[in-house]
Amino acid sequence: MNNTPNINNNQHPPVLVIVGPTGSGKTGLAIEVAKILNGEVISADSRAIYKGMDIGTAKPTIAEMDGVPHFGIDLVEPDERFTVVDFVRYAKQKIAEIRERGKLPIIAGGTGLYVDSLVFNYQFDDVVKKTCSDREEMSSDYIIVGIDWPREKLRERLLIRSNKLFEQNIEAETLSMVEKYGWDSQAMKSDIYPICWEMMRGNISREEAIRLNAIDDWHLAKRQLTWFSRNKNINWLPLDKAAEWIIKYYRG
Repeated sequence: MNNTPNINNNQHPPVLVIVGPTGSGKTGLAIEVAKILNGEVISADSRAIYKGMDIGTAKPTIAEMDGVPHFGIDLVEPDERFTVVDFVRYAKQKIAEIRERGKLPIIAGGTGLYVDSLVFNYQFDDVVKKTCSDREEMSSDYIIVGIDWPREKLRERLLIRSNKLFEQNIEAETLSMVEKYGWDSQAMKSDIYPICWEMMRGNISREEAIRLNAIDDWHLAKRQLTWFSRNKNINWLPLDKAAEWIIKYYRG
């Protein structure tokens, strides 16, 4: 295995894109390969953009980042608007900056529209001018790896993660967000926050909150899998095989 990556006509190795359902291990894989391939990570998660919503959106901690630069996190306040157009502009700018530093850009996230808008080079006006179909050609500037889990194993991972959120004191984060932005903020209407708020008001038990959040995550995972299944360019791999495949792809 040599150190010469595959390159396209622009003399840059393709941007690595890591996708998959929530809880599949995208961020951990991105960090693992970034350390080996001299990469930097750009989040493609429409929830991680919000400041202060750390535990509930499963942002990587400083320790988990392990020295790997991350972008696309904490970009706006929860009551600020951030569209897919904003993401594409931001991501393309960061890709260029990362390449100027001689490093590999790595996109990691489960927001399908964010990913498709990049890899299919969507053109925007006030609205998206076209939507993804199996007939569209993906830009050669990207290579996509999807993390594949057996359904029941993924459900087990989501339940474990749901328990972990409460161990990390999601209650304090939820209360802080409600006090600062109020319950009418659209950013507070998804993820674990509505469930946690119901628990904090005494309407459901902690055990029920954990269970309901795991169910919500499972429904999200299924929607994400349905979305990504339309892109036939994704290389689906088990998590324990993905890093080896990626390294071999870039180093030959």
